[in-house]
Amino acid sequence: MTTRKQYSKEFKLDAISLVLEQGYTKAEAARSLGIRANLLGRWIKEHAEDDGQAFRGNGKLEWSTSL
Repeated sequence: MTTRKQYSKEFKLDAISLVLEQGYTKAEAARSLGIRANLLGRWIKEHAEDDGQAFRGNGKLEWSTSL
């Protein structure tokens, strides 16, 4: 069984920047980074939908019970 590769928030944001800010196609950026274009496309979609909250990490969220 293979383990899934995990990418840092910085790597994902740099990859997104190649497409959105530097004019690379998804295919070009993905090829240069050694990832699949559909993975990069998913990151771009998540980033656009989450208003900066995408890729927060694997830490536990703390919820406040007092309102």
